[in-house]
Amino acid sequence: MTSTRWSVLRFVAGLGVVVALLTFWGGWALPVVIFAIILMVVGHEFGHFVTAKRAGLLVSDFFVGFGPVVWATTVGETRYGLRLLPLGGYVKVPGMTWGEPLASELEGRTYRAASYPRKVLFASAGSLTHMVMALVLAWASLTFVGLPSASHIGIAGFTHWDGYKENAAQRAGLQVGDQIVSIDGRRITDANVLVNIVHDHTGQRLRIVVQRNGRDRTLYAVPVDGRRLRAGGQPVATGTHPVGYLGVSLQDQIVHASWLGAIPTSIAKVGQTIALAAKGIVHVFSPGEFASLLHQVTNSAAASNPTAQLNRPQSIVGVVRVAVQSTQLGVGVLLEILMIVNVFVGLLNMVPMLPLDGGYVLVATYERLRSRRGRPYHADVNRLTPIVYAFATVLLVLFASTLYLDIVHPVANPFQ
Repeated sequence: MTSTRWSVLRFVAGLGVVVALLTFWGGWALPVVIFAIILMVVGHEFGHFVTAKRAGLLVSDFFVGFGPVVWATTVGETRYGLRLLPLGGYVKVPGMTWGEPLASELEGRTYRAASYPRKVLFASAGSLTHMVMALVLAWASLTFVGLPSASHIGIAGFTHWDGYKENAAQRAGLQVGDQIVSIDGRRITDANVLVNIVHDHTGQRLRIVVQRNGRDRTLYAVPVDGRRLRAGGQPVATGTHPVGYLGVSLQDQIVHASWLGAIPTSIAKVGQTIALAAKGIVHVFSPGEFASLLHQVTNSAAASNPTAQLNRPQSIVGVVRVAVQSTQLGVGVLLEILMIVNVFVGLLNMVPMLPLDGGYVLVATYERLRSRRGRPYHADVNRLTPIVYAFATVLLVLFASTLYLDIVHPVANPFQ
């Protein structure tokens, strides 16, 4: 057996142990969330990889993770592999700077030799892939999980009336999960309409059509005057006029969109998230936010303040924690969190500063604007080194501050 196969087997065995430990530590949601985030990283790099290949560029490396190499293999001209720390990934295309020495026969397939549209597409491809993944997650949430709909009213539970074995709804045969379709021929698309009809028909027989297991059923119920009822020792209703009650609590039903119908809704949802994420990124890099972060790092009371926790950015540790906690409310909420993370990461990568992808788009655009026919302009990226170091320092401070706060002063579970 080759050394490559042994490496793969060791990696798979190690991965199995890690998944088992994560499941033991945080339940099934923890390895699922971590795997989803790693998949986002792979998707980002795959976007760069595909566009580079389609543009005829030379891709020398495609790695997931940073640090020591865990496994690597070369297929064709590209080296694929995994590194120890799953904190990102990279696709290496030679010639990202003009000062990088390369063999003359490779020059035509370098990044710096590519046309302006190809440079922009390659640099933007990772973020565009995040948007595609966000659309897929939004679409999956709408079609497979569904969303509560205020126009689909269902039975959430029953109220126990003192002295009654069953209330009016239970005697009529209503069940938890039934959707109220109509009452006495009047379509129910709003909970208030249903409540008003029941209140106004005390002692009168109502014809109720419900949808149960995909089929309509007709039931009959007689609302009881709430002034004669008590629940938990307290009167259900008071006043001088009769008020009818069936004894049900209502909820918005989960509605699944059609495969095609979910597409425009998904696009609108991602669009709204992009607008909110853009405002959030501006807030994250504002001087006031950095001052607030540093204050929380140095002041435990401030770091534990619920309002401050609600407004502060989160590190990857905080994001994983919130995503795991979101599963308490169902898979749909988890998909929503992952959709938001994709949009935020995609936009963050397009901030026009090196070493982010947006920085390469900015440099390529500047070169394009300075170029003349027959006289291409080549920017000296080395002159940007002080700015790059300053921005990298800002990112490092942001990363270290949020990581410290998420470990020492974690945000309270927002789903409890």
